[in-house]
Amino acid sequence: MALKKKPVTGMKDILPKEMAIRDYVIRLIKETYGTFGFTSMETPCVEHIENLNSKQGGENEKLIFKILKRGEKLKLETAEKENDLVDSGLRYDLTVPLCRYYSNNANELPSPFKALQMGNVWRADRPQRGRYRQFMQCDIDILGEPTNLAEIELILATTTLLGKLDFKNFTIRINDRRILKAMAAYSGFPEESYDTVFIILDKMDKIGFEGVAKELEEAGFAKESVEKYLKMFEEITPDTAGVEYCREKLEGFLDKEYADGLKTIIDSVNAVKTAEFKIAFDPTLVRGMSYYTGPIFEIAMDEYGGSVGGGGRYDEMIGKFTGNQTCACGFSIGFERIVMLLLERDYQIPGAQKKKAYLIEKNMPAEGMQKIIQQATKERSEGTAINIAVMKKNKKFQKEQLASEGYTEIEEFFVDKM
Repeated sequence: MALKKKPVTGMKDILPKEMAIRDYVIRLIKETYGTFGFTSMETPCVEHIENLNSKQGGENEKLIFKILKRGEKLKLETAEKENDLVDSGLRYDLTVPLCRYYSNNANELPSPFKALQMGNVWRADRPQRGRYRQFMQCDIDILGEPTNLAEIELILATTTLLGKLDFKNFTIRINDRRILKAMAAYSGFPEESYDTVFIILDKMDKIGFEGVAKELEEAGFAKESVEKYLKMFEEITPDTAGVEYCREKLEGFLDKEYADGLKTIIDSVNAVKTAEFKIAFDPTLVRGMSYYTGPIFEIAMDEYGGSVGGGGRYDEMIGKFTGNQTCACGFSIGFERIVMLLLERDYQIPGAQKKKAYLIEKNMPAEGMQKIIQQATKERSEGTAINIAVMKKNKKFQKEQLASEGYTEIEEFFVDKM
């Protein structure tokens, strides 16, 4: 049987042009986030299956690549349930591993801990544009900071990075899970149905007000509650005035300090932002993860037509490992989608190293080869990237290939001139 050349479905080979951009973006991420005090850390790509199935990952828990037990522990003939076969899985995000990491190493870490984590994650999802089954995630998290300084720093660090990559006019959509719950309570939805209500609300961008109203009624909710609920969305503006509207309208259902905190985040970011973007209050923003407990945010980018990052506060997640509540907030950028957009716009890496090619005529004698390598060594020591290759028959095509790879200068060496 012939071996297969193509990668497994949902995975991809990365060619040198893309790899150069990926390496540059990774360097810029570390440099930029480093100026905000974030420090790099790493967790294993394999996690305990109990952690991955802890009902904290939302729909992602249905997409786990599970790993069979090994050696004598794997007993296929006596297995009665999944736990008899599986004890671990590939991580589907970086947040669950981070919480386990912090729980295990808290005594050796500063407080608050500002973590930067980059690494591949795996989801058995349906592949589509900008979405793969294996992909790089890039997260920054602040653990142990209870105030809104965490949200402000996360948003400023992320938007500063995007600005350095020449992204403009994107929007940071922001909401608070407690405002979502207060709006649902005010409208008369029973508390046990909130998740259903939010799943339908999350479709607002795709199906509009009428579609959301129809689905809510089809789900069995009272028409009066649906109308009361959607009327608020029509009246809320995408700014701090909209937050103030919620503060007043939801009195008795929403603690005023939550609305004040959201206003503080928006006003502070607007006051000091360095990139060209908008921050907008969006009461329809839900975020799929069930572990969010406070402010949530997403990056909406018109040129992608969707989200290229998101995050929020998850104050209760670490406590499930330790028994002690630890404040936590994080922001993840869609690394793969950002790289894809940079490739589509033919992004040129600023200040890229000078690249020069040496083409050597075939049958170059040893003495001549040594002279060429000595010259290359000297130029390399001065910071120029030198690619030495033997001339091909189709030299014109060879030069075109080198030019497409960024070699701006090509020097030829012939036997009779050495």
